Amino acid sequence: VKYLQDHNTDALRMIIKSSFDPSIKWLLPEGSVPYVPNEAPEGTEHTSLAGEARTLYHYIEGGNPALAQNKREAMFVQLLEGLHEDEAEVICLMKDKKLTDKYKITKAVVSEAFPDIEWGGRGG
Repeated sequence: VKYLQDHNTDALRMIIKSSFDPSIKWLLPEGSVPYVPNEAPEGTEHTSLAGEARTLYHYIEGGNPALAQNKREAMFVQLLEGLHEDEAEVICLMKDKKLTDKYKITKAVVSEAFPDIEWGGRGG
């Protein structure tokens, strides 16, 4: 709880909410994404998750309904390829709602750390 609170950012909240909120539906195929991981050393990559988090709405139901699916998927690949490979992995885990496969985090811990996050859907 303390770690989450100490690292509280809009990007972290977006990652957490889209990972655990059942009302958030990703408009991307589930499973592995065919992209080339960015091998640039940490800190020198082209983009950062903190900066790119604001664009995640393109990939979520209701976020940008006018966007063609093939364009959405191409943009997602570009997003991943621009991020450090660790951040790209977080995005892929988030997309498939499998963040808990890598990180010791639960919705209960998130709710305790950020009681102001509103959860949609059932169980939210």
